Amino acid sequence: MAPRRKFLKQGTAAMLSLPFISFDPKKDWSITSLQTKAPKDEAYWAMVRKQFPLKEGQTYFNNGTMGPTPGYVLDKMFDHMMHWNVEAATVDYKNGSGPELLTGYFPYEELRTKLGKIINCDFKEISLTQNATFGMNYVGMGLDLKEGDELLNTNQEHGGGFGAWQLLAKRKGCVYKQATMPEPANDPQEIIDAIFKEVTPKTKVIAIPHIISGFGTVMPVKEICTEAKKRGIFTILDGAQCVGQIPVDVKDIGCDAYYSSLHKWLLAPSGSGLLYINKDVVGDIWTTIASYNWDNQDDHGFRLMQNGTGNAGLMAGYEAAVDFFNTIGHDVWLSRVKELGKYLRDGLKEMGHVTLYSSTNEDMAAGITTYGVDGMSGPELQKYMWEKERLQPRSVGSEMLRHSVHIYNSKEEIDRALKLIKGLS
Repeated sequence: MAPRRKFLKQGTAAMLSLPFISFDPKKDWSITSLQTKAPKDEAYWAMVRKQFPLKEGQTYFNNGTMGPTPGYVLDKMFDHMMHWNVEAATVDYKNGSGPELLTGYFPYEELRTKLGKIINCDFKEISLTQNATFGMNYVGMGLDLKEGDELLNTNQEHGGGFGAWQLLAKRKGCVYKQATMPEPANDPQEIIDAIFKEVTPKTKVIAIPHIISGFGTVMPVKEICTEAKKRGIFTILDGAQCVGQIPVDVKDIGCDAYYSSLHKWLLAPSGSGLLYINKDVVGDIWTTIASYNWDNQDDHGFRLMQNGTGNAGLMAGYEAAVDFFNTIGHDVWLSRVKELGKYLRDGLKEMGHVTLYSSTNEDMAAGITTYGVDGMSGPELQKYMWEKERLQPRSVGSEMLRHSVHIYNSKEEIDRALKLIKGLS
């Protein structure tokens, strides 16, 4: 083992020896084994599960809130933070080593290029942000909106999806509106009709989720953006639940802007966000947080993301998470999420005492399923599943349970959940 690695392993081992911490810094978290050409069967996914320091005997079904970080990613973060704190005096900040000490002043072109390949855009159209809410605000606060301009959300937004638009309505005198979504949503045309029912000649922005956070509904965003473009309306999509859960091709979708939190389905460390703004419109977006490059007209993505000192170790983890995703493979990863989501829904559909609030149209569903069980509230059902089998989904509202599945989950874990639910009939 190289001296650097040996020091890191010994040092972090001492720090992380407390009994409540399960991450083992002495373990080899290499992802070489995940590159296998063998079929991606249950044995392969069991190997993937071992990449996560989740405690054995407990099952995490709340990826829609926060994805657990793979050991490979944590290892890269700890390695970076330990090494550059020890070797700080050896860094020549002015000659290329600055990003090893702090973030917020550098373009990170390599990482942005990797992200551009995932969502299909040029790296200069991507800004690295802290989360989806930052992305929404960078766009909202950067638009040149006037009193009377109409801003359209849906009635199923996350708080990070409506806050900026409500603020702008109050601050600038814009008119804030919401389109009422069908529940459950099984027909894409119903959603399209609900959106454009609220559109008028004064509508300047349509800001809607790509996936509705509470129900997991995959929205017909391409059709909505196509129609909005015909009417000269700016479109921005809340993709907080999307990158890493479903395919995201921003050029095919045709939106003007798109933001996401990669600490959810891409399993990056918290604080890893992404903002895309189409090169054809980004010149009209004012910089929200200004630093040296606030007026950089060559790399607008960098212009909008240069926001002062941040955690360089986090950036090392961010890039490691993207590498982890690419090692397993875009299509393999997303197909597994979809497979497990459908497996859960197929089981729930067989139970008469279960109400599905998520879409039963598989073209509009992926890894999130929201449902209710007769005679139990959402919090009661969440507590019941934890106490009986140490299964941890998340209650939503008073009646519903939101159940997320991801690549670290197994069909056996889903079977245990279904058995518990069936027993409540």
